[in-house]
Amino acid sequence: MPSRLFIDLNTINLDRVIYDVEAIERTNPQRYEMRHLDGIIHLDSEAGYIVGFKDVTEDEFWVRGHIPGRPLFPGVLMIEAAAQLASFAVKKISSDSRFFGFGGVEQVKFRTQVTPGQRLYLIGKFMERRPRRFKLAAQGIVENQLAFEATIIGMPM
Repeated sequence: MPSRLFIDLNTINLDRVIYDVEAIERTNPQRYEMRHLDGIIHLDSEAGYIVGFKDVTEDEFWVRGHIPGRPLFPGVLMIEAAAQLASFAVKKISSDSRFFGFGGVEQVKFRTQVTPGQRLYLIGKFMERRPRRFKLAAQGIVENQLAFEATIIGMPM
């Protein structure tokens, strides 16, 4: 049975981008085909919640070869998008300038497919924040359906 969403997306303004691509790139190092975070629309530092998005487009590097004729956004890239969301959140919430890298992933479940032309909303909720490690429970939503859920583990590198 799918988990309940951490945040009801109907309660926030999905059109109000508070951090755009340029702001994300000032915080996260990923560029070009490895940047999988296009905007942040909600950040609650006190409660430890963040909502961002990834616009999945036809011209991405994986489209041609990941199921020709029926391209599916690879699950590993969904997890990468969630890891980038987590890294952005931990740096903004803690004002820590270190690079936070991907340290692991737990409890991953994929629930529905994501295809070019769709916006994947990424919701994160901190479960743990310590100086040497964090855990972020992440959910991906596409067209009001839970696409994936996972726990992202990160650490300064």
